[in-house]
Amino acid sequence: MPKTANQSQGLRVRLVHSMIGAKDDQIATAHALGLRKIGDESVQPDNPQTKGKIAKIMHLIEVQGL
Repeated sequence: MPKTANQSQGLRVRLVHSMIGAKDDQIATAHALGLRKIGDESVQPDNPQTKGKIAKIMHLIEVQGL
């Protein structure tokens, strides 16, 4: 199956809400995505593992396809 443009380049993830009051596992997930402070961005591979992490903290982040 050929890769689409999103799969080959990844997803840009940005933390837009504070993690104060978030559960410990949500904070750990944000850290695993490379997000520590509001405004931090990282580019992550477009795969099922990343999509699961994004789904867990969707209320804290913004996601853009590249």
